[in-house]
Amino acid sequence: MKIGYPCVNETLDCSAATTFRLASYTDERVVTTVTNNLACLQRILEYNVQHGLLFFRIGSGIVPFGSHAVNTFPWQTEFAPHFRAIGDYIKAEQMRISFHPDQFVVLNSPDPGIVERSIAELVYQGSMLDLMGLDSTAKLQIHVGGLYGDRDVAIERFIATYRTLPEAVQVRLVIENDDRLFSLRDCLRVHEAVGIPILFDNFHHECLNHKEPMQEALRLAAGTWNPTRDGVLMMDYSSQQLGERKGKHTSSLVEDRFREFITHLNGLDVDMMLEIKDKEASALRAVAILRELGLAAPIPLSASV
Repeated sequence: MKIGYPCVNETLDCSAATTFRLASYTDERVVTTVTNNLACLQRILEYNVQHGLLFFRIGSGIVPFGSHAVNTFPWQTEFAPHFRAIGDYIKAEQMRISFHPDQFVVLNSPDPGIVERSIAELVYQGSMLDLMGLDSTAKLQIHVGGLYGDRDVAIERFIATYRTLPEAVQVRLVIENDDRLFSLRDCLRVHEAVGIPILFDNFHHECLNHKEPMQEALRLAAGTWNPTRDGVLMMDYSSQQLGERKGKHTSSLVEDRFREFITHLNGLDVDMMLEIKDKEASALRAVAILRELGLAAPIPLSASV
């Protein structure tokens, strides 16, 4: 089992998602910004390896306006060696990597313009994984999208759009059950139609479900992942912030809740992304608990030298 956190390391003094305003776009700014973002990403990955955090969600903003028409700079060629070096490090340390495109990526939108821009964003983010030389177990995580007044039509529209995606995107794409609109059952309908894996979110399942017990839900989601093509089940983990609206993620790991959740795995191997506000601080506590239970991935040899 690998533990991770998304995008931002609060211990380090750098960001892998610095950007600038569209109005001030220049090729020179792209070069400077991407150089700095990739350097910070490398620092984050090294920190993670040193601390046994072997799952990481890279932020969408590595390349400013990476999917926007304004960005005509050949960044894929210019930075190919940099991406390859990062990918080599990821593979050498046996890390797991994902992206989670922003909420504006909606493949089932009835607006063709939104769909077109969504596909462009998926192509951009998937191309970074390709440049890193990572196989199809590195994933792009999205939601099914909006209801638009008709669940069945919304699901069918997602399926129809998915079938038009480039193969390089299809092999990386996974859908996540959400907390308000599309449950695990809905995602299973999409999987049955096109074979897309389901990234399981335990907290969303607690908020929106059809009374499937947690252990059963985990098994259903894991069954959608091909061990060779997709790897082991990726999942998001969080819990309810007490005293806040339903669906509000906790600001720090609640250790008793985490330990209780681990019992539902019942031997199932997962790679777990902690969607918790204090990022690596909670991830480090989770790894310590898993080591205590004999469930954490071993620390790579390079981290102890």
